[in-house]
Amino acid sequence: MMDDPILWQMWDVFWHLFMLSLVAIGGAITVAPDIQRYLVFETGWLTPMQFNNSIALAQMAPGPNLMFIPLLGWQVALNAPAVNALGEASPWLVWVIAVLSAFSALLAIVLPSSLLTYHLASWAHARRSHIGIRAFKAGLTPIVIALLAAAAWLIAQGIPTPNGLWPQVALTTIAAVVVWRTRLHLLWLIAGGALAGALGWV
Repeated sequence: MMDDPILWQMWDVFWHLFMLSLVAIGGAITVAPDIQRYLVFETGWLTPMQFNNSIALAQMAPGPNLMFIPLLGWQVALNAPAVNALGEASPWLVWVIAVLSAFSALLAIVLPSSLLTYHLASWAHARRSHIGIRAFKAGLTPIVIALLAAAAWLIAQGIPTPNGLWPQVALTTIAAVVVWRTRLHLLWLIAGGALAGALGWV
């Protein structure tokens, strides 16, 4: 059964996301650089624009930011040659395969980390005053910051602009500082980014 290319692709994506889920400290967006490396550069199953569009659409939509993961699974299925070949003969089957691929990707990124969190949360809470637990939590902060910076960098690189990369880096840095130092609602930052894009600054 695994000789079918689309089933192999779905399994490959599932397994890759399953493993990444265990190191997604700070959320699924922190492993976006490796997902991009795998889906765009290593396998070629997505274009850089499809990858960035999936992240942008998920960030604009209500709900958790990990919703870009099922969008990626959806796009991988729709890009598969075997699925494209079904397009005219069985269009309904294309949608079924795309939905299954999206659900499979979502399950892969959510299941391992959820089970790990469920089983470790009560254990860590009962020992929250222990120096090892406090050191571990403190050590996670720079890791999360570095992973988020890497995700921001890859998203900025994937968006072609007339002014180059630095306006995007500057806007990202300003937004990070504003989030860190103020209580300004995130919707204002999103609106500011949309305005900067509409004006052609980024």
